[in-house]
Amino acid sequence: MTDFDVDLLVVGAGTTGLALALEAVDHGAVVRVVERRPAPFQPSRAVVMHPRTLELLRPLGVTDALLELGVTSPSMRLHLRTRVVPVSIEQLALAGTAFPHLLLIRQADVEAVLASALAERGVVVERGTEVVRLARLGQGGARSVLRTADGGPDEDVLCRFLVGCDGPASLVRRSVGGFLGGDYNEEVVLADVELGPAGGESRRVAPVMLEKGVAHVVLARRGLVFLFNVGERARWRMLATRRAGEDRQPLGQPGPPVPQEQLQGLVDEAGLPAQITEVAWSARVRLQHRIASRFSRGPLFVAGDAAHVHSPAGAQGMNAGIHDAVNLGWKLAFAAAAGRRPVPAPGADDGAGLSAARPGSALLDSYALERRPADRAVLRLTHAMYWAEASLHPLAQLGRAVLVPVVAPLLPWLIRQRRLTAAGVRTLAQFRLRYTHSPLSMDLRASLTPVQGGLARRGLRPGSRVADTLVRCEGRRVRLHALLARPGVHILLQADARPVPERMLGPLVHSYRLDDRPGTGMLVVRPDGYAALRAPVLDELHLAAWLRMVGLPVR
Repeated sequence: MTDFDVDLLVVGAGTTGLALALEAVDHGAVVRVVERRPAPFQPSRAVVMHPRTLELLRPLGVTDALLELGVTSPSMRLHLRTRVVPVSIEQLALAGTAFPHLLLIRQADVEAVLASALAERGVVVERGTEVVRLARLGQGGARSVLRTADGGPDEDVLCRFLVGCDGPASLVRRSVGGFLGGDYNEEVVLADVELGPAGGESRRVAPVMLEKGVAHVVLARRGLVFLFNVGERARWRMLATRRAGEDRQPLGQPGPPVPQEQLQGLVDEAGLPAQITEVAWSARVRLQHRIASRFSRGPLFVAGDAAHVHSPAGAQGMNAGIHDAVNLGWKLAFAAAAGRRPVPAPGADDGAGLSAARPGSALLDSYALERRPADRAVLRLTHAMYWAEASLHPLAQLGRAVLVPVVAPLLPWLIRQRRLTAAGVRTLAQFRLRYTHSPLSMDLRASLTPVQGGLARRGLRPGSRVADTLVRCEGRRVRLHALLARPGVHILLQADARPVPERMLGPLVHSYRLDDRPGTGMLVVRPDGYAALRAPVLDELHLAAWLRMVGLPVR
């Protein structure tokens, strides 16, 4: 049997790699994280975190730190030709979540919080360390060769699993499959700038300055211009789209700086009353829309930008990557723990006629079966949004030129419709995502009748996100997600259900009785907050089978 050096080697220490490592560590895996860059990449390219992403990170104990560093009530000004529409994105009409808001936060701050949490658990990111070769082992696991920037000797590492979170040019992905999709004709311009008052005869107005503490957004014929007061090397972060230059830069990577006069030209063309007085940093980034043909191959997996890349429309990059990470992290940890346990003798069982064998392929196969369709849907959504918002295709330009003036007077009314706004945020944040057809989703209820507030109500099918409802547990009123805010599998019992046998519980299997939910049913909730197994009664046989399928021991 192979003697592995580590359960999981994570390649890449962006938000995806760090979140995945943290999820795996908290579920019992031995993890190493390597990153070829000697220092965290700055400035940030992502600045928005969705409420569902915060829910996914909550059991890892990092959401309080993230909320302290971000802004939950960002204000915006939409500049639509001659009209400026104020938008205040405060508490949205999002029921069933502890985070009914968007979080404006720099990607660098998210990475710092996740890296700090890992360090507290004894896992320090190995910066300046690159995977230069890798191979799958015939008996399972992977071998990788690590090289450090200081010129030390190469290190040979054997791991049970290896996950590439190493961006669009992923070395790991090239060992897993292809990268399907195409390139955009447009590029994004990023910059951290200082702004001064604008005025002069060309604008026929007195000197004015953009309001601070507010995000300014221009949807114009030639594309998008954003100015956020969240810069890192200067007070303002600028993001704009324009036609890509002839000198093609590497896709997804920051290219050469952009001259100040070109940045000012983009601001002027957008009609914003601002003068760029200083450019602290700038770069061009070529855009593409691609998805990996496969998300896994044996012990090799890809996640985040290594698995899918898309435009910045909808702020999906960082968020979708964290969805991948949390989905995969606990699965690899459970599979690794099962791999470390002795193989049971043929015919052995756990005392209840159930085999104690290691998990089959369903657990690890479920990652690609769940996440690839979800990420493909995100790719389609962002592609459509970007085409409408920023494409230089004549039809897209004409649509913005014609529709923007028509829609502009209606926007204040539309924005005041909180339910309509919430519906859009729910879609962007992936609240509606379901893993209904996953091999981990099992429904033992042939027919359902609605139960007031109960676990068996219609719509809460296996594979669905479990909402943060108010429940009574052990004589106290508590939010459901507060009960689930720790690593592991959670078994929710209705008031009259039989208790879960002790042999099925453990450090990563928890049971809760909900006293105000009448009935005899049970619902198993996965570590990532999705319903997995639903039954009208406590079904020990199927519960043990499900736990065994995900690699958890049943004593």
